[in-house]
Amino acid sequence: MPPVFSHGDLRLYLLSLLDETPRHGYDIMQAFAERTGGTYTPSAGTIYPRLAKLEEEGLVTKSVDGRKTIYAITDAGRAEVRARAAELDGIQEGLADSVRIIADGVRSSVSEAMKSLRADLAAAASATAETPRPHRGDDPRVRAREQLQRAEVLVGEFRGRIRADLRTHVARGGELASSVVDDLGRALEDAAAALERALGGR
Repeated sequence: MPPVFSHGDLRLYLLSLLDETPRHGYDIMQAFAERTGGTYTPSAGTIYPRLAKLEEEGLVTKSVDGRKTIYAITDAGRAEVRARAAELDGIQEGLADSVRIIADGVRSSVSEAMKSLRADLAAAASATAETPRPHRGDDPRVRAREQLQRAEVLVGEFRGRIRADLRTHVARGGELASSVVDDLGRALEDAAAALERALGGR
């Protein structure tokens, strides 16, 4: 996933967050996550060195409140935010575009996963429905158990692949919109209904 912020943009956006209200480090990281729809959450190793640099430049001050260190913007910091308001507007627009592109990519990936799920379950249903009639001496129950095991392997493999893809995406800071999960739920329901029809359940 491409970076959401360039180095300079991140610095200015950080100042703009502190221009809104004083914040402690974790609150700053959460604010980034909220403003980017969950697509970008900076690490402590990203935020604290920049805060220290801003403090050296006289743009930010820090104070200790219990166990938290609170960062606040200075008058000089506010002046920079005001002077670079046009740049900040551009960052906001670019951020919205980046979030939209990332969200579209997630939807596309999940859509492809849904197609794969439907194909896998349809294949399992078709294999079950089209099981050859047993030859003399064959036990139908044995064949049914064999096909059941095959179907379970297909479903288990797909489940593992989808879980791994989703967890990896989220772990990398990707967005997982509720609409995407809703689509996943509907696709699973459709696949289950198709399987029941193939089995003669409805």
